[in-house]
Amino acid sequence: MQHLPVLLNTCIQELCLDLDGRYIDATFGRGGHTQALLNHLSAQAQIHVIDQDPDALVVAHELAARDNRVKVHAGSFHQLIQWIKIPEYAKQFNGILFDLGVSSPQLDNAQRGFSFLHEGPLDMRMDPTQGISAAQWIAKINEKDLADTIYQYGEERLSRRIARAICEQREKTPFTTTTQLADCIKFSVPPPSPKQRHRIHAATRTFQAIRIVVNQELTVLEQVLPATLELLKPGGRLLVMSFHSLEDRIVKHFMRDMSKKSDDPTSVKLKRIAKIQASDEEIKDNPRARSVMLRVAEKM
Repeated sequence: MQHLPVLLNTCIQELCLDLDGRYIDATFGRGGHTQALLNHLSAQAQIHVIDQDPDALVVAHELAARDNRVKVHAGSFHQLIQWIKIPEYAKQFNGILFDLGVSSPQLDNAQRGFSFLHEGPLDMRMDPTQGISAAQWIAKINEKDLADTIYQYGEERLSRRIARAICEQREKTPFTTTTQLADCIKFSVPPPSPKQRHRIHAATRTFQAIRIVVNQELTVLEQVLPATLELLKPGGRLLVMSFHSLEDRIVKHFMRDMSKKSDDPTSVKLKRIAKIQASDEEIKDNPRARSVMLRVAEKM
C-alpha cells in the first residue's frame, strides 16, 4: 500500500511561515511531508530529516542526493536533546514536524513484525539493530506486568485475560511470529456479537501496547518535546501529529503547560495555535487519517 501523508496541505500551511527558513522533519518515514516542504520552500531553505528505520534512511539519502537542501540524520528523534548543545542548531529552526506512529510501509512489510495481519517475525522495533524484539520482551515479562502494559498502553479492558493466555501459551511454545501472537489473543477473548461485526481486530490494542514499550515511544516523546523549544526561533512552529490518545495527551499537556503565564521573564513559552483533525473527505481517501490529531503551537 502506498503511504499517503496525513494532513499534508494543512501541515505545509501551518509550518512554513518563512520560505527561506530551516526546518526539521523529525519522523521522515517515506518523505511525503519533506517532499511537499521542498516543493514549497525556496532554494535557500534547509530541511533536516531524522529517522531510525533503515528502509526510510535509504529513501532519505536518495532524496538528499537529488536536493542539497536536505540533511539526513540517522537515529531516533531523541537526538534532538543533544542538538540544543550545538551552536548552529540551537534556536535556529523555523519549524519542527513530528508524524508519530507506524507508517504504511512498515505495516505492509511482514518482516518488520508490526502487523497482526501478515505473518512475520515478532519484532516491532523501529530500528531492528537496537534494543530487544517483541518476541524477546514477551518471553521474559511476567503475567502481571504484561497485563498492566496491555491495559496502560493499549487501553485494552480484557488485558488480564489476554496476558494469562499469552503466558500459558508461551510455556508450551515460545512466540516467534506475529500471527502466532495474534491468534492467541483472538482466541482468548469472546468473539464479536452480530452488532460488533465491525469491531477492530482483537489483537489491535495489544500489538499497539507492545510496540510502544519495545520502542519506548511515550518516554522518548516526553523527553524530546522540551528540547524543541530550545531549537525553535521565536515565532517558530511546532507541529505534532499523533494517532492515539496516549501520544496526544502528552502533546496536549506539554503545550498547555508551556502556554501558561509565568513570573519568570526568561522562561520560554508557547502559544497554542490549533488542534486539527482530518476531514471526512480525507478519511475516505486515506483511512489512516481517521484517528489523527494535529496540534500546532508557536514559540513566543
